[in-house]
Amino acid sequence: MAGMNLLDMIMSAQNGAAIEQAGAQAGLDKSQAQSAIMALLPAISSALKNNTRTPQGLGGLLGALQGGNHEQYIDNPQMLGRPETVQDGNAILGHLFGSKDVSRAVAGHAAKQTGIGPDLLKKMLPIVAAMAMGSMSKQTKGGSMKGALAGLAMQHLMGGGQAPQQGGGLGSILGALTGGPKRQQRRAVQTHQQGLGMLGNLLDADGDGSSMDDILAMAMKGMRR
Repeated sequence: MAGMNLLDMIMSAQNGAAIEQAGAQAGLDKSQAQSAIMALLPAISSALKNNTRTPQGLGGLLGALQGGNHEQYIDNPQMLGRPETVQDGNAILGHLFGSKDVSRAVAGHAAKQTGIGPDLLKKMLPIVAAMAMGSMSKQTKGGSMKGALAGLAMQHLMGGGQAPQQGGGLGSILGALTGGPKRQQRRAVQTHQQGLGMLGNLLDADGDGSSMDDILAMAMKGMRR
């Protein structure tokens, strides 16, 4: 699966069995489920990209990918029919979108694209979020990315992915040992850029990504009013 993006991986998972199972949860056939995933996934991909723009956000994602068991949603499609999967998907959406209002905006936009009712797409959204995390987890835990991203996750955990802070603690000790704040800052930038480079193609889901950026921005702006 090397070189695939999120959409490629989801569409090919278990020879399409994952798509069928995901669609069944909302009463959609395979063709409708494919359309729903293609319409919903760009929002999740865009939100993931937004979260990884900061070292802290990237570090959190790397930690979740390395420490979780999200790949089960791709390896075992039957998991997509379980309530705990929907709960996990909603938790992912809560972290990415911050509000159910954003999820409703995403579902509304997807409804216009697909002709599928927004209520059905809202049922699909947490499942697609779980599948997206499962695809990323499976990709980053295998092949050439496994060791590299595990190392980056450890660098973030030990302070290599964030700017040095005042006071004591492991970050300050490491900063002193490795040459002080300036070198630590350079390493933080390098670590962040490495992580973005490795995840960039994976997060480049096909679809209406640029439009979704605008929709997410408007929805999140409305939340802050």
